[in-house]
Amino acid sequence: MDQVAFGVLGPVTAGRAGLPLALKGPRHRAVLARLLVARRRVVPVARLVADLWEEPPPAAVGAIRTFVGDLRRILEPDRPPRAPARLLVTDGPGYALRAETVDAWRFEQAVEAAAQEEPARAAHLLREALELWRGPAYAEFADERWCGGERARLAELRLRAVEQRAEALLAADRAAEAVPDLDAHLTGHPWREEAWRLLALALYRTGRQGDALAVLRRARATLAGRLGVDPGRALRRLEADVLAQDPGLDAPAARETGAARVWSRAAEAYDRNVAAGARVRLESTVGLLRTLAVTGSGGLAAAREHRLAAITAAEESGDPELTARVIGAYDVPAVWPRSDDETAARRIVRAAERALVLLPAAPAQDAARCRLLATVALETRGTRSGRAAAAAAEAERLARRLDDPALLAFALNGVFMQSCARTGLAPRRDAVGTELVALAARHGLVTYEVLGHLIRTQARAALADFTTADEHAAAADRLAERHELPLAGAFTAGYRALRLAATAGTAHGGGGAEAASREAGRLLDGPGMPGVRDGLLPLTLFCLRLAGRPYGIRDAVDPAADWGPYLPWLRPALALAADDEKAARDALRELPEPPADLVQEALWCIAAAVALQLGDRPALRRCLAALHPAAGQLAGAGSGFLTAGPVDVWLTAIGDALA
Repeated sequence: MDQVAFGVLGPVTAGRAGLPLALKGPRHRAVLARLLVARRRVVPVARLVADLWEEPPPAAVGAIRTFVGDLRRILEPDRPPRAPARLLVTDGPGYALRAETVDAWRFEQAVEAAAQEEPARAAHLLREALELWRGPAYAEFADERWCGGERARLAELRLRAVEQRAEALLAADRAAEAVPDLDAHLTGHPWREEAWRLLALALYRTGRQGDALAVLRRARATLAGRLGVDPGRALRRLEADVLAQDPGLDAPAARETGAARVWSRAAEAYDRNVAAGARVRLESTVGLLRTLAVTGSGGLAAAREHRLAAITAAEESGDPELTARVIGAYDVPAVWPRSDDETAARRIVRAAERALVLLPAAPAQDAARCRLLATVALETRGTRSGRAAAAAAEAERLARRLDDPALLAFALNGVFMQSCARTGLAPRRDAVGTELVALAARHGLVTYEVLGHLIRTQARAALADFTTADEHAAAADRLAERHELPLAGAFTAGYRALRLAATAGTAHGGGGAEAASREAGRLLDGPGMPGVRDGLLPLTLFCLRLAGRPYGIRDAVDPAADWGPYLPWLRPALALAADDEKAARDALRELPEPPADLVQEALWCIAAAVALQLGDRPALRRCLAALHPAAGQLAGAGSGFLTAGPVDVWLTAIGDALA
């Protein structure tokens, strides 16, 4: 069942799945509010009685129990009779509300998070946080002493958030946006000196020096008239600086030159001239997100978040053609067939499928249809979905018929993502990479040229052709440096660690390979690629110790490692390392097929190592069938990060054991 969401930033409310719950009379609401004020802590019954009545009636304790019983039926209507409550619980001498979703808590978390973000992102988070407020906190209990402290605390946090957002807007060189909110803020709270300072500074930065001075003088008169105090040092200093036109007051963009200044002015002009509700803003936003996604420093994570919001807004417009353009415009190259956010990917695929159904069946929409199909193929990566494979093939067919190089590059990326249906498909991926490099170089599609080189680096590594792989890794690095595409460096660093491990071996180069792998893992920490990062370094180090040693499983696995999404395929090895052969056999028997990604050969080798140790013939036959198509290749090297050694070594060991 969906969680109950509680609201206290205004009248006290409770709701589930967006629908309000019908709370009963004022005493029921008061009990609920009192428990919410306690923030999951226990409130004794005696305290509830004292807070709810100035002169408690004789039956007050019984009334409290009745109110709690009524609330439990409203909050947990499906709870079986006599089953213990999970939300409004009895604990010792009283009750506690084990709430998870409360708008006030979300507000506080957003304000805390904004303090760690860059200015534009902080301003966005704070705006969303302030929109949670529907009125004064605990509005109907303004006269109750038991919530006075909490109401005052939340009110102060809100006032500070308004000023914090204004600071963020000023830092982001969006001073004009800060003025209206600050003006309204000061109307109700004229004693806030920091708000006066921010308003005057915002006016000055928008070219309104006279208005800025007038605000500062009004602040002086207000503070003297209402509080009998002179302005503080910050306000006095600002007034002097405004009169002197101190360059230090200028907006960041005014102190910048070159590209930064052009960017700032163009963004301001766009904001002034394109209507806030214009649909073109959505398409422009997606274009910006495409660039943001390849910048590194968290840009990919931010682009992923805003992309979903843009798609939702497009669908809300009711225009399937606009929705198709917004979904299909995000043609950001992808090189790792595991999603960074599987929930978001599923939502995007559902939106793309809806748009495909609603899109007019006309040749003029074939390009949009191609982009939607490529999106389905890309976002359904690692799943062995028949629908995704068919979407990739249809997108490629349409793109070739339309003779659009950018469209074909996008479609080929979808084909690449669907080229991991089984082991041993490195030659197919190499062919895709070869076409991408040639196509992108011919038509100036730089990001896809980098993608093509990375694909060929991976594929040639899987085929143990390190000379060619080296050339493509170097080409990817040159392009990435010239065009400011830092994410590529994490993949080329991973490849060089893999190369060292594969060519030097653990006996001679193991230490160097491990250090190089750890450095590559460090490069994956910041760019917002959890689908690549999570569990990859432990798996890489495990494979480094296991490579070429089919009977070395016991001393290769690290029981304390965080295996992330790879844990289901490591359970047999972990059980074996713990000397629990029965658990290892059971886990091996229940082992699911690895995901359709670039490390599946390595995972099969790990399973084979456990099966060899246990002499489990059915498991060995399963591993043999899975690995046979990859004969002659390096297991897992198609990932560009790790290898469990030559597949042929594993096939020989399995064949000998079965014989």
